[in-house]
Amino acid sequence: MMKIVKIALSSAALLFAVGITTQAQAADGAELYKTKTCWSCHGKDANTPIMPIYPKLAGQNADYAFNQMIDIKSGARSNGQTAAMKGVMGLVTEEEMRAIADWLSTL
Repeated sequence: MMKIVKIALSSAALLFAVGITTQAQAADGAELYKTKTCWSCHGKDANTPIMPIYPKLAGQNADYAFNQMIDIKSGARSNGQTAAMKGVMGLVTEEEMRAIADWLSTL
């Protein structure tokens, strides 16, 4: 019986920690969006880019946005519109990309 209680408490603690991490990532994603200058081109609300050819990012699928950032950083995606992002993405870690992408998906 004691073993079951320990397992249940461990599971609850893990779920609580995951919830805190998710909330922290969302807050971090919003802050990173600002500090990494994403807003400069994509708009403060991620929905009003400065040029019509730049994508609106608000509400974008998190995995899709993350994969696009990875591909731009690695050079796998290198069409004409990625040139401006290539330099910026060199300053963003994968963990930061994930936080930004997760936050964008909540908008």
